[in-house]
Amino acid sequence: MSCRPAGRLRLEGFRSTNPVAVGDRVVWEEVEDGTGVITQIHERKNCIIRKSVNLSHESHVVAANLDRAFLVVTLAAPRTSTGFMDRFLVTAEAYGIPTTVVLNKIDALSVEERESACTLAEVYRDAGYGWLEVSAHTGEGMDALRADLAKGIHVLSGHSGVGKSTLINRLIPGLQIKTAEVSESHNKGRHTTTFAEMHALPNGGFLVDTPGIKGFGLVTLERDSLNHHFPEFFRRLSNCKFHNCVHHKEPGCAVREAVEDGEVAESRYRNYLEMLGEFDGGPYRDALYR
Repeated sequence: MSCRPAGRLRLEGFRSTNPVAVGDRVVWEEVEDGTGVITQIHERKNCIIRKSVNLSHESHVVAANLDRAFLVVTLAAPRTSTGFMDRFLVTAEAYGIPTTVVLNKIDALSVEERESACTLAEVYRDAGYGWLEVSAHTGEGMDALRADLAKGIHVLSGHSGVGKSTLINRLIPGLQIKTAEVSESHNKGRHTTTFAEMHALPNGGFLVDTPGIKGFGLVTLERDSLNHHFPEFFRRLSNCKFHNCVHHKEPGCAVREAVEDGEVAESRYRNYLEMLGEFDGGPYRDALYR
């Protein structure tokens, strides 16, 4: 049944472009024309938010009440940067959403790219994230992904062109979501999903498909709490000389020492410093498309 929010829901202090998002639990009433009106939105346990393209609002809620996010990345055609990965992971951490990184298109990796994949897997597993390697084309690794998706509500996100729609078509036979080739001139994917949509999975669980990510925004995160959302940094905070260390120039910083000793990935620390430098007297709102 088609439902629309009651007019008052748009006026009760929502700071996002959409008062109702995929995954919300709501109360609704049927009206005379056979459609429904949403009269109440239950409190969310979490949500994932991107930067709004509407300048009159601060954010757009992509999906709510998630059990896990799956970030789909690729190392070729197109290549996902660690800057983009870390910004997504910070967003998920900030909103209390566990995340697994899914490396797709492993069938297309060169020997050099295979070595890069092993290095990346070690970095993100050491940080505390799940890591899966799959091929939507050949089916390799798909059983492990199906098992992780079989219970709960999950969101599948990533750049356009990383193969989200192809993955979902393999996970849900007969769905036939539209796919498109990566642009040869720009080495970037073309958008095939234009809005978030939830699908039931054959073995249980639900999967939210999202448009290719162009921007995410953290409208509540402050500069001094950014380090709390890098798990391997937060684990070492108690060993820093200062309890409020932001791991930049403070003496006795356990995180900087760990970077120098090779215990924390230099790429993660470099991306952290870039994000830290982008705060300008308020919440972090920079676009996360890198």
